[in-house]
Amino acid sequence: MTPLLMLVAGGSASGKSTVVSEIVKKAGLKDVLIIKHDDYYKAMDELDFATRKTVNYDHPGSLDNALLLEHLTQLLAGETIEKPMYDFVNFERTANTETITPHKVMIVEGILILDDPLIRALSDLSVYVELDDDTRFIRRMKRDMDERGRSLDSIIHQYQTTVKPMFHQFVRPTKRYADVIIPNDSKHDIAVDLIAAKIKQFLYENQ
Repeated sequence: MTPLLMLVAGGSASGKSTVVSEIVKKAGLKDVLIIKHDDYYKAMDELDFATRKTVNYDHPGSLDNALLLEHLTQLLAGETIEKPMYDFVNFERTANTETITPHKVMIVEGILILDDPLIRALSDLSVYVELDDDTRFIRRMKRDMDERGRSLDSIIHQYQTTVKPMFHQFVRPTKRYADVIIPNDSKHDIAVDLIAAKIKQFLYENQ
């Protein structure tokens, strides 16, 4: 069977991963692959660490969508890929790759995953997770300090100079391409149930 491809977008720290986990659990998915769009940040080996820190990673141009498009096309055709891996502490693509095989359900998650029309054209279902700016900033601040070793000053600077303006310029407008918009500041059980039902229907009809 041809795999189901779902794209999940939304602002930074909007709760995309949490929503994806709930959908996977609700749909009872066993054969599922989750890919982070962040792993497809462009390689910047020619830049030193100080310069890499200043790159605008919230701009569509920072992502290697051509490689992601190639990989998704291969996975949908039943082929295995070598997925890149990204190091958020050192702001660089690692030398290692991850061997990925096709799964019945494949989910790609990222703030700008709905921006590229060629990638959108491959998807069977697209979701946008929405959350107010203040809550997203607080969540992002905690995550970047706890998991990525960032200082408070650097988080605030990055948010004010790139994250917030890029969200309003590039990320938020892509919700018009979503099949389902999930407001993540309140209960979203119904939306999750609807998406899970859609996935189950697809798998039943294409088994």
